[in-house]
Amino acid sequence: MKIRRYQESDCRELTELFYNTVHIVNAKDYTKEQLDVWATGQTDLERWNQSFQAHYSIVAVENGVILGFGDIDKTGYLDRLFVHAEHQRKGIATAICDQLEQAVPGKITTHASITAKPFFEKRGYKVIKKQEVERQGIFLTNFVMEKEK
Repeated sequence: MKIRRYQESDCRELTELFYNTVHIVNAKDYTKEQLDVWATGQTDLERWNQSFQAHYSIVAVENGVILGFGDIDKTGYLDRLFVHAEHQRKGIATAICDQLEQAVPGKITTHASITAKPFFEKRGYKVIKKQEVERQGIFLTNFVMEKEK
């Protein structure tokens, strides 16, 4: 597995990986209704590409297939961290997160899903607060978490 910087040509594949991961991996913690508003399948590729380019964004690749991706902004906000549903529990998220955390000084903050919370806790992140995020009138639980470096 190789980790490299995000390229604009990755964007569509990343949005598909995001959609499939949310709908498969997070299905144990969220209802179908919640998953449908979280990952609608109607992604604005231009907006996502701009976001990836504004952040330190990386992808994990093996044999030309993207296995996962993540991004962090200059303030230490770890925005996205997703691993392909068929490649969970293989150290991919850990490898991506290791690089993201090293990319910025100071503390790291993330908004972790119910599913991702144990992963971040194992990495030393602490829950600051539980919150309900509204999307199209549907509420999703996540956790604001921080890690001091």
